[in-house]
Amino acid sequence: MERPSAWKKYTSEQSEELEALSGRYRSFISENKTERECVAAGVALAEAAGYVSLDAAIAAGKPLKAGDKVYVNTRGKALTLFNIGTAPLAAGLNILGAHVDSPRLDVKQNPAYEKADLAFLDTHYYGGLKSSLWVATPLAIHGVVAKKDGSVVPVVVGEDPADPVFCISDILIHLAGEQMKKTHAEAVDPESLDVIVGGKPVVITGDENAKDADAPKEPVKQMLLGLLAERYGIEEEDLLSAELEIVPAGPARDMGLDRSMVLGYGQDDRVCAYTSLEAMLEVTDVERTSVCLLVDKEEIGSVGATGMQAHYFENALAEVMELAGEGGDLALRRALANSRMLSSDVSAGFDPAYAGQFEEKNSAYLGHGLCFNKYTGARGKSGSNDADAEYMAYVRNVMDEASVSFQTCELGRVNAGGGGTIAYIMARYGMDVIDSGVAVLSMHSLWEVTSKADIYEAYRGYKAFIERP
Repeated sequence: MERPSAWKKYTSEQSEELEALSGRYRSFISENKTERECVAAGVALAEAAGYVSLDAAIAAGKPLKAGDKVYVNTRGKALTLFNIGTAPLAAGLNILGAHVDSPRLDVKQNPAYEKADLAFLDTHYYGGLKSSLWVATPLAIHGVVAKKDGSVVPVVVGEDPADPVFCISDILIHLAGEQMKKTHAEAVDPESLDVIVGGKPVVITGDENAKDADAPKEPVKQMLLGLLAERYGIEEEDLLSAELEIVPAGPARDMGLDRSMVLGYGQDDRVCAYTSLEAMLEVTDVERTSVCLLVDKEEIGSVGATGMQAHYFENALAEVMELAGEGGDLALRRALANSRMLSSDVSAGFDPAYAGQFEEKNSAYLGHGLCFNKYTGARGKSGSNDADAEYMAYVRNVMDEASVSFQTCELGRVNAGGGGTIAYIMARYGMDVIDSGVAVLSMHSLWEVTSKADIYEAYRGYKAFIERP
């Protein structure tokens, strides 16, 4: 069953909407390259759309009723939005879920060192990535430094055109004989992904005889630390409590002479997160309470206090139901079990350059609309949610009634590899869950590719889903 290209159906008005959405999305992923930045931007957009903090509502003892909109900011790294519907919460929710973390390099807690008159920051990779892609390319530093006095210093260097950028060195081809004999996985040792951040030593002026004695042992590192102190008020000890992420420098761009695609960092999974957020904020009045979950730590197993395996969503829903006059454990369990969810994560776009890794009739194609993966996982569907046929039929009906272009797909050939999402975690509550998302080329590379048509259809599909009674 061939699914037609979504590009063929657009009116001039829809084409304008598509371009406007793509422009907002491109700006969002250019300006927000970490989970903290995504959540902060999401909170600002939610508040502008009339959402208020659930904590504030709890403190005020304010009852929640249909039409009320609240959000929960979990440790600055996960965001949950609730739009209260007219139906009882125990009847179930319509949930959109996506993750805002992406593969990157994290700066270690004791990172700064000097070698060969260069200053470095030592890193540890986060999520699944190819080490060899991170060398000899412009990099930026994003993150925060938490100080003992309770203050938190934001850090972004490498994005403004006036900023310096950073890089990890590569071996020149002339001396790469040994490296070229290695497999791709072995060519660059992940432990060697250290970022060059300086090359100028501290110079002690004054008496020539006193200079050597007074000079620091690591003058280039000391120059780096001096700049950190001058610009951010940061001491070396403060790096022990820092979260600094190394990401590709530069903005997302239109791609192709026809400008039909977006090339940018972190589209897995911010393309689903942003379109889910836009859909959530666009829909005002609903029958079934709608929820948008933007979560952290998916790339490393959804662990930790801000990953989907934590209980913050369940706890927040319990608070919402209490304020709505539907409190109690049984009502909470019923609400969760009666809910429906789109676990929104990207899918592997069919790439003719690597056609042997795909099964063509069950692959996602760029420009053919929102993807639905009935199952993901690896090998014999290991780690998969595997949505049932009845829910797949329900989702088909929702999309067809809204004239949303969609396609069904798998993540490559059987046994070619595999991957997972947050779907299986939410399915533990007994709710209906299916994986959905946008097809991506070069997934987990520094720069990923999506089709503007798929971005638009994802937004339209998510909107249709949460509007459904």
